[in-house]
Amino acid sequence: MENDNTRKMKERFGLRRDIFKEFLAEFLGIFVLILFGCGSVAQTVLSKGALGEPLTIHVGFTLGVMMAVFIAGGVSGAHVNPAVSLAMVILGKLPLKKFPVYVVAQFLGAFAGSCAVYGLYYDALMEYTNGEFSVTGANATANIFASYPAKHLSVLNGFVDQVCATAALILCILAITDRKNIGAPKGMEPLCIGLIIMAIGVSMGLNCGYPINPARDLGPRFFTAVAGWGMDVFSVHSWS
Repeated sequence: MENDNTRKMKERFGLRRDIFKEFLAEFLGIFVLILFGCGSVAQTVLSKGALGEPLTIHVGFTLGVMMAVFIAGGVSGAHVNPAVSLAMVILGKLPLKKFPVYVVAQFLGAFAGSCAVYGLYYDALMEYTNGEFSVTGANATANIFASYPAKHLSVLNGFVDQVCATAALILCILAITDRKNIGAPKGMEPLCIGLIIMAIGVSMGLNCGYPINPARDLGPRFFTAVAGWGMDVFSVHSWS
């Protein structure tokens, strides 16, 4: 009886330790993604293109995703994206009870990553903006942290854009991780997933910057809302 009780206690607390590890892995994974990805945007914007261009931003997010997968892949599977976590729940690869834990970790990690980028480039932001943070205009800086739709984009086209980009991401990830099919060579998953992000970025980035990750976009957007850019970060675009 005592052994059974001990075993049950170990199982119960072992599960708690596992979910904490997975929470931390998702948090750190998307933190690094934001640090490298949004950091590359900050360097490009704040240097006025002298130290960056669209391709360097794509590379920044590609490497950010790769590092996120290296960090979190062995613990949580490195979803670092609520859309991916939801797909895994639907496919039966992630227990439903873990889904909210993953999503909270992803949003908090993205928010914390935005704080890190803000702190890293604080002086450059102050010099670039003279302390007046704006969402639109020649000195707009909110786009460092979140994606905004282009002026030509309609509601319908924006919806199609996001469906296509997100579907491409999920389908490619499933293909890479499917051991029953060709899949990716063991240990090469981070590189392959990074190349997916690069492919999406260079082919689907015109309309609204391929914000295929709700946590990656909404977490930093909430940060800008409270850090001085105001609520305009949620309503800057007048849909046509």
